[in-house]
Order: sequence, then C-alpha cells, then structure tokens
Amino acid sequence: MMSSILDLKPALVWKHFHALTQIPRPSGHCEQVTEYIETFGKNLGLATSRDSSNNICIRKPATPGYEKKPTVILQSHVDMVPQANSDIRFDFTKDAIRPYIDGEWVKAEGTTLGADNGVGVAATLAVLEATDLQHGPLEGLFTTDEETGMYGALAVRPGFINGKIMLNLDSELDGELYIGCAGGEDVNITFRYDNETFVLDENIVVKVSLTGLKGGHSGVDIHLGRANANRLMFRFLKDAMQTYDIRLASIEGGSLRNAIPREAFATILVDGEEKYGRLLTMVDDYRELFNKEFDGIENKIELKAERQTGSKELKIIPADVQRKLTHAIVGCPNGVINMFAKIPDTVETSVNMAIVKSGDNLTEIKFLARSSSESRKKAICSRIESVFTNACADTIEVGGAYPGWNPNPDSQILKIMEKVFETQRGYKPKVEVMHAGLECGIILDSVPGLDTVSFGPTIRFPHSPDERLEIASVGKFWDFLTAILKAV
Repeated sequence: MMSSILDLKPALVWKHFHALTQIPRPSGHCEQVTEYIETFGKNLGLATSRDSSNNICIRKPATPGYEKKPTVILQSHVDMVPQANSDIRFDFTKDAIRPYIDGEWVKAEGTTLGADNGVGVAATLAVLEATDLQHGPLEGLFTTDEETGMYGALAVRPGFINGKIMLNLDSELDGELYIGCAGGEDVNITFRYDNETFVLDENIVVKVSLTGLKGGHSGVDIHLGRANANRLMFRFLKDAMQTYDIRLASIEGGSLRNAIPREAFATILVDGEEKYGRLLTMVDDYRELFNKEFDGIENKIELKAERQTGSKELKIIPADVQRKLTHAIVGCPNGVINMFAKIPDTVETSVNMAIVKSGDNLTEIKFLARSSSESRKKAICSRIESVFTNACADTIEVGGAYPGWNPNPDSQILKIMEKVFETQRGYKPKVEVMHAGLECGIILDSVPGLDTVSFGPTIRFPHSPDERLEIASVGKFWDFLTAILKAV
C-alpha cells in the first residue's frame, strides 16, 4: 500500500508537487515559493529571471535536433487558495499542507490541497528538470497572486517572455482543452455606523453557526447550484428579525472572493427565555428546510444556535442599518445569471456573494462577478450597485476588472493538440470555453499574438477543503504534455 504521494508515478511530477505542499504559498505570501523556483532554475544552470511582481521565467534550450522549433511557454500560477475546515487549526503562512492518498485521489487533511495550480507548477518544473524529453526551446512562466486578483499576470510584459505559443496548465478536467474564459470584476460594499452598546438584562446572546456546506470554486462549481452560506444565513436572520425582533451584533461569512462561502456565523441578541426557546425551534426548522431544499446537492447542512455567557454588555449594529443590510443581501442576485445560448451547458454570467463581515462600526460585503460578455458583466455589477444604493450603503466600489479570453477556434496549437490527443487516446478531446477566470486573457492583453490553449489533470472541488487530485489523470496529463512538446 502506498503511504506517500512520493511513491506515485510519474515520479518527477509528484516529487515537485510534494515539495510545493511543504512550502506555504497562500495568495499574497508567495515569497518562499518564488525563491524556491528561482533557486531551482539557477541550480539547473538555466537562464532564470524575476520581475517586479516576483513572476519567474526559466528558459530551457531545445534538445538536439529541435533547435528550430518555436518557443513554447508553460504557464502556471504559484499561489493557492487557503481554505480550512473550522475545526482545523492551520496557519497557511507557516504550516505545510498534509497530503494523503485516498483510493484514486490525493487529498489534504482538512485544508485545500493546492493542486490548483500546484500540479501545473510541478509539471513545468519536471519538464525543466527532465533529461529524457524531446522539445524545442521552452520558457517556464510562474505567476504570482492569481487567486486574489491575477496580479502577477497583470504585470507580465513583452520581453519577459519571448515565446509565441503558450500552454496554460491551470484547467481542471482531463480530456478537455480550453480556448476561452470569462472576465471578472469586483464589487465592494461598506455600511458604516456607530455600534450601539446594549446592557444585558433579560436578554440572551446567541451564536448562530451555519456549517457543512461544500463551497467550491465560484467559476468552476457555480453551475452546480451549491448553497451560499451568506445567503442562507441572512434568509434565516430576516425571518428571526421579523418574528422575534432579534438584534444583530456581528456577522462573518466567507473568506475568499473566488470561493463559494461554506460557513457563516452570526452573533445575535434575543429578548428573554421565551423567545430564545422559540428561536431554537426556528433553527431546527430551518436546518431541516435547508437540507430538504439542497438534497442531492449538499451533504449535510448544519445550523445551530448556542447561548453565550460571561458578557455584561454587547455592541450591536443599529436597527436601521441591520434592516437595510438584511433586505439588500436577501434581495441581491447570486449564482448563475445567464447561460451561453450557443454553447450548451456553459455559464456565461454569474455572481458570487463571497464575503460578508462586520468589524468595528462597519460591515463589508464583497462580490465577484464573472462573464464572457463585457456588457453583461457590467450589467450585473450595476444591478448589485442599485440594490445597495437603495439600501443606503456608505460606499459602493466597482473595480478590479480583468479581461476575458476570446476563443480562437482556428488556433494552430489547438489543432496540434487535438491530433496528439486523438493519437494517444483514440477519441477527440472536448474543446470548451471556461467560466472560471484564467490568466490567458490578461497575458494576451500585454503580449499580443500568443497562440494559447489551457489544459490540466482532473481536480475536483478546488477552493475548498474537499479539493482532490485524480492520480491517474496526472499520468495522462504528463504523457499528453510531453507529447505536445515533441509534436509542436
């Protein structure tokens, strides 16, 4: 029985993937991993460059006889999404991921695995190190902070990379080739106020916890109809406010803009034992209701209320702000907005109500809108803006836009890849447009003329602690990648 991912094949890919799991690399903290990759390139004696955003480019010469082949860029991002189950103590800036083998999959203990996009980085490092491959000139492009805003890709400039063909290794379904993706834009809302201090008497402080949701990638998984913890929590809170006059002290739901929120927690104030008892019954009813509504989509949604003790007073959100905030969140769009008319089963436009979090005298709400249509992306951002304008939010900021990647069905590298794939597998690959954001469109904006396709092994449930990497697909991915490099 295999006890370690280091026992898996292809050994060179898994060696580098294991090394990456031991290096803390959440978005915004890429220093250690970029230093590791830069040192790796230099130790191999390969030309290695770093730019002002800590992107790394490593150049490997062609193998003998392939010197006249066009230069191919292998592109992947080094950062990962830091998500952990609430019962796990884990510091993504210090702790190593704990990968393990579970049947046909590699998973992590209680956290995201970082296969998105660690497996792409590992494959590129393996290509750069391997001495038994045949290929033309290569450039390994490793970008930073993709998950929080694609900041590394935005900094790439002509001259930092010189190739005319780019293989993006950040897709997540074996057997599929991607030639386009949606663009994205952020919407940030802030309510500002002076917290009211409430002296406790007969009132009871209650913590409401909503947990157990699957969450997932807000681009890859949005079409699955999974529950959004923020939406469900405020649906419950609205009823509790109207029925039992509860007051809201704090709210915390979601942690990353591009992850469907899996958990939400609210601290509320209930007036007396009688209402508290009835509230507990309401919690039970909503737990049963949520599980019934999401039967077959979610596993087991947990909603519970726990009495809090020890405090003599509580800071609460003013009643008028509480009302406006709640109605706006309940009424705001979330999830799939439009499907492509001409591309079956493909999301065109969506929005993720990613984060709702209160602090001292403010509450913030953060959305990520995605669309392959620039006009529809703007329209959904405008719709959110209108909802919160009517709710008298103090600030509404729309920004952080990144471009989509327009499909090129006449791509020459696509034709080569289709031919290689069919030769290897005996059937044609699927050619798709992805709803999730990829760095291809951004890099193409800065370096026009790149012929680009994205592909990768099978990763399930990225951006959540359920993330898993299919072992067999990694071998297929490696065989396909190395055959493409030979065939270009």
